[in-house]
Amino acid sequence: MKRILFVDDEPNILAGLKRMLRPMRSEWDMTFAGSGQEALAIMEKQPVDIIVTDMRMPGMDGAAVLNEVMNRYPSTVRFILSGQSDKETILRSVGPAHQFIAKPCEAETLKATVDRASGLRDLLSNDNLTQLVSQMPSLPPRPELYTRLMEELQSPDCSVGAVGRIIESDVGMTAQILHWANSAFFGVRQNVSNPVQATSLLGLDTIRALVLMVGAFAHASESKFPPLFSFEVFCQHSMAVGAYAQAISKSQGVDDKEVNNAFTGGILHDAGRLVLAVNAPADYREVLRRIQEEHVPITQAEQDAFGCTHAAVGAYLLGLWGIPDSVVESVAFHHRPSDCLANAFGPLTAVHVANCLEYEGRPGGEEEVHLQLDAGYLAALGLDEKLSAWRQVCQEIGKGKDE
Repeated sequence: MKRILFVDDEPNILAGLKRMLRPMRSEWDMTFAGSGQEALAIMEKQPVDIIVTDMRMPGMDGAAVLNEVMNRYPSTVRFILSGQSDKETILRSVGPAHQFIAKPCEAETLKATVDRASGLRDLLSNDNLTQLVSQMPSLPPRPELYTRLMEELQSPDCSVGAVGRIIESDVGMTAQILHWANSAFFGVRQNVSNPVQATSLLGLDTIRALVLMVGAFAHASESKFPPLFSFEVFCQHSMAVGAYAQAISKSQGVDDKEVNNAFTGGILHDAGRLVLAVNAPADYREVLRRIQEEHVPITQAEQDAFGCTHAAVGAYLLGLWGIPDSVVESVAFHHRPSDCLANAFGPLTAVHVANCLEYEGRPGGEEEVHLQLDAGYLAALGLDEKLSAWRQVCQEIGKGKDE
């Protein structure tokens, strides 16, 4: 039975939650706290599986509560449940919160969200996966610059200039950010010459994702990769999938947060491949050989060699970094979206389609073997008729980067 702690400073809200969730008592062991301090005191006695907190509370707000929980109990799944949905509130919750749920929220919606997050955690707690990752000598840490950037973004005084100056403090990061900002993926029609300008033109969320990508891949850029693995091709594919996923999400009219999460998920969807290639080059060389010579699907070859796939490894890494669940989910299930409990369009949908369309646009790559869209998944979401429009959107981006 899942242990869930609900936190809200309004007694009437807590009473309403108790009434609304009474039918869940057979599945959830629920506790209710009237403040952040009370919630932490409860967790000191017995940690919980999931914490769901309001955002705006006196003394210690929801973001501060979840920051403490993240540091003390990193395995606890963390939700913000709040009626405050302004951009500042959402930005402050990014990092400490796995997901942001808007009030009012029906019991079934809350249950589905919790079950979905729990299913993701079950995937990432697989014994083969945890054992493999624990034995890796070179698991990349969460990029330090990303942490500093998140702290700035969560500040009430956050500004484009402050973010640009943080990036400027790292010469290597500055060079990489400017390289990508001037690429055709973003369609910027002027030369981007400094991080402040890049932040202004691309937006804070896109810059945050790029910093995460550059930091995640930086540890591997000087590594010796196995034959058949091209780091340059890997980076180009990752950025293309991110750009495609972003464009697909925009075409669906979803909110900016989900568009940016799709971009982040796209550029990081194959991060697990990099982790495996760097830490086990001989084994990954055999994986690549089987893909090329025996035409074995990449996920099967990785499962046979490591007991898990690059999708699970990448999702595990991002989970350790505290990346939002919708991004982790898009990485974990990008080859098999039907395995996810999601029942609507989201970053996972965009990343899955973008990944397939990117390979479709350049036939001959080793992952093209058995890589196909999950037609059943798209049909179940009522999105199968959107595919031709999505393909056209991605083809336009592909033409731009090839010119």
